[in-house]
Amino acid sequence: SAEEAVARDFICFGGANAVVVVCDASCLERNLNLALQAMEITDNAVLCVNLMDEARRKGVEVDAALLGQRLGVPVVPAAARSGEGLPELMCAVERVARGECAGHVCRVRYAQPVEAALALANAAGTGGPAPRWLALRLLEGDTELNAGIVRYLGFSLAQHPDVAEILARARRLLAEGGVTQEALHDEVVRSLVRT
Repeated sequence: SAEEAVARDFICFGGANAVVVVCDASCLERNLNLALQAMEITDNAVLCVNLMDEARRKGVEVDAALLGQRLGVPVVPAAARSGEGLPELMCAVERVARGECAGHVCRVRYAQPVEAALALANAAGTGGPAPRWLALRLLEGDTELNAGIVRYLGFSLAQHPDVAEILARARRLLAEGGVTQEALHDEVVRSLVRT
């Protein structure tokens, strides 16, 4: 959506010191997809597991410490309506913004042909934020992101001759591994779900 594109561009190019991803505690598994995508762009993430009061009513328990350990980012349980967890959330955001929470952030692992193509595309030195994530989006041919890159860099990274050549080689590597341009998006989604 347009809103998602604006949020993505701000996270990528707006110089955000920290990103708070708010998930619904009662359907956390579905919402973790967004968290993993944000963590692909930035290590400076905090996961706010909101609606803990609703989850408790439904008998859902969330082990925030274990989730934080597995994701490699601070996880704060909250019930925003009552203010539960909000002071802790603000402290976590401040620590992340100051660089005090640097850890091993969970990375999505893709099928071998995609990882090989990413390694090649990432070697292109695309620069900017999250080079691995950016390489994946360029391989997917994300035209909306390319428009954001043009606004940020002042030129199309995908059309830069050196980058275009490396992307073409990476796409050939994908094709040799049986991953077509059309199937790449599906593989990305599958990998997010597996993670």
